[in-house]
Amino acid sequence: MVPLVAIVGRPNVGKSTLFNRILGERRAIVEDIPGVTRDRNYAEVTRYDRPFTLIDTGGFEPVSDDRLLVQMREQSQLAMEEADLILFVMDGREGVTPSDVEVVDMLRRVDKPVLYLVNKIDGAKQEELVSEFYETGADDLLPLSAE
Repeated sequence: MVPLVAIVGRPNVGKSTLFNRILGERRAIVEDIPGVTRDRNYAEVTRYDRPFTLIDTGGFEPVSDDRLLVQMREQSQLAMEEADLILFVMDGREGVTPSDVEVVDMLRRVDKPVLYLVNKIDGAKQEELVSEFYETGADDLLPLSAE
């Protein structure tokens, strides 16, 4: 069985950009407007002779009454339930948000491997900001720039 890898995180943290980068092609639409990705987007990938299915998701806001954000959260939750590995993406430029802390807390209780990624780290100055993300409770952080 091919493993499933879900990319989740708040709106506009770079999930679709990371999805496209891993695929090596622009399959997901990337915009600076929240809510562009709403449904799960699947792609078959092979890296280092290992096939897996990658899932791009809409933004995950743990608490919101906004109907669109609720639907996007439900799609993200479905992706996390079916995934074998979860990539949780946070925005290094914006810094830690209460939503990041809530989602990390939730993911620490999930019985699945989770990689905590701090995206938009494209220089030494931003790399210094990564340490603040340990406030979320994540054990290990991987800084990256998906662009």
